[in-house]
Amino acid sequence: MAIAAFSTVVEWYDFTLYLYFATVLSRVFVGTGDGSLAATLAGFAVAYLLRPLGAIVFGNIGDRFGRRRAMLISVAVMTAAMLATAALPTHAQIGPAAGWLLLLLRCVMSFSVGGEYVGVVAYLLEGAPERRRALITSSASAASEIGALLSVGVCAATVHALDPADLDAWGWRIPFLFGAALAFSVWVVRAKMEESPDFERQRAAGTAPERPLAYALRHHRAGVLRGFAISALGSITYYVGITYVPAFLTSTGAFSEGWSLWLSTAAALVVILVTPLVGALSDRFGRKPVLVALAAAAAVSPVAMFSLMASGAQPEAAIGAAVLAAVAGGVSAVGAVATAEQFPGEGRVTGLALGATTATALFGGVTPLLAQLIVERTGWTTAPGAMIAVVAVAVLPVLLALPKTPPGGAMTAEQTRS
Repeated sequence: MAIAAFSTVVEWYDFTLYLYFATVLSRVFVGTGDGSLAATLAGFAVAYLLRPLGAIVFGNIGDRFGRRRAMLISVAVMTAAMLATAALPTHAQIGPAAGWLLLLLRCVMSFSVGGEYVGVVAYLLEGAPERRRALITSSASAASEIGALLSVGVCAATVHALDPADLDAWGWRIPFLFGAALAFSVWVVRAKMEESPDFERQRAAGTAPERPLAYALRHHRAGVLRGFAISALGSITYYVGITYVPAFLTSTGAFSEGWSLWLSTAAALVVILVTPLVGALSDRFGRKPVLVALAAAAAVSPVAMFSLMASGAQPEAAIGAAVLAAVAGGVSAVGAVATAEQFPGEGRVTGLALGATTATALFGGVTPLLAQLIVERTGWTTAPGAMIAVVAVAVLPVLLALPKTPPGGAMTAEQTRS
């Protein structure tokens, strides 16, 4: 379980690297013209649409052949994609083809990350003691944020260590090479993992579904919809409230590229601290009340926090980033276990893929681009905060209607279908 949780470091290092390095990648692969950052974020959005497909494919593997096998294959694909990205030619070398090659490899990365999340969450939930499920499952969220912290730290160090010419010529490759080595090391460690005890139960009883997608659509429709709502809130608070922030601060002219990355480093530390605390709270008081409180916070605070970050004052920007990070970290902590608990063991990975990962593709992959376009075309710097608030208000009724989960416990089979 420790290996599964902390190996998500590499997943989020590799994936968030693209957003944290977006301004550099836009110059290297798209050029320095107007709209290059928006085009780079558009590539992220397009690639992100592959995430649900990857989740369904790897979910099928996980539900039929085991969680361990799915996680091994996904990190192997991730390793290859990172290494290939580090070796790409630039826009200065081959022109617009460089941008298309980067997009292709981001699609491969997104495909593999889609399978990574659902496999790890299911594995952790199924191995955790009943009254510690949220705390243990949230460890994957905390570990993934360590990966994001490592990503933004490596990016910031690279930007500060090199002059702009060297950074654009060859220095941008350093974070990707580091990520490829990290991913390979995780594959080696994962090869020693045991299979999930719940999947072993299914295999012994002969209840593992032969067609997981059809099984999930037939038996878990209500759970898929609830998982979609929970993940929509988690995705927009994380991707707009945390990973988009460096690009927001730089593109609005509030702060330099390097300072924006260091601010994101601090935000990642906030998430790491908040995540286990919120996970433990939901084990103590139940998932529903904690999720409702976090949704209310996401509805009332983001507009003010983006206003603080756009002010140009460092203390105010730090407060805004920290509050947004705390809300996003809290939602990720309880959301991971809450979505997984919408399904019994049979078909769980595919159910997560259909609900949680589809929501993440729509509210995570597209929203940074949408936020950037609105800011660029209207000058409305608090628009990203308004986007978070709208989703939070829309999701709140679904959260209020969630079946009550006993503290530390999972829903019954009847509840998952209702």
